[in-house]
Parts: sequence; C-alpha cells; structure tokens
Amino acid sequence: MAQKVVTVYTDDLTGKESDEVQTHTFSLNGVNYEIDLVSENYDKLFDALAPFITNGRKTGRAKASGRPRRGAVDGPSAEELRAWARENNYPVNDRGRMPASIREAYDKAH
Repeated sequence: MAQKVVTVYTDDLTGKESDEVQTHTFSLNGVNYEIDLVSENYDKLFDALAPFITNGRKTGRAKASGRPRRGAVDGPSAEELRAWARENNYPVNDRGRMPASIREAYDKAH
C-alpha cells in the first residue's frame, strides 16, 4: 500500500494556502505565541508592533522551551560519594552518574 502525505501551509491571518508561509514567534505578558504568516502579513504584524518594540526595553531573549532544568541534588557531591563508596568497598567508576543504590547506601549510613 502506498501512502502520500501532503503538507498544506496556511496563513493563520487570512486562511489562504501558500508555499511562502513561515512560522513566527512572539511573547506578550509572559505568554509565548506562534503564528504562521506569509511575508506580507508578517510585515503588517511587525509594523503594528514597531512603535512598542522601539520604545520598549529589551530584557533578553526568551528561553527555549524544553525540559525544565533540574535543581541541585541535596547531599554530597559525586566526588564525595565516590570517595565514600571506595572506602566502603562499593565498585564505582571514576566518572559518570552515580548509581542510585550507592546514593541510597550513603543516605542510610548517614
């Protein structure tokens, strides 16, 4: 069986199909937005926002979405765990992630 996938690019403002549609992002009040526009409609958006952009203050670039960063792990560092594990005859590598079993054993001992 053959299957054909057709991607249709549509301007979000006009609803018209076009091969020249591009995705644009902007942010307002901490909410990120994405809109698909042909260049003519992007120019309209940019012209409408231009006075606010010109007179506004830059606060930096928006952070990319994705996985949230993990906070610091409570307890000893990996180096401290490795030293403790070696002193207590646990096999550990010189680098890399510490196994949870060693971290648990350390927690029980302290």
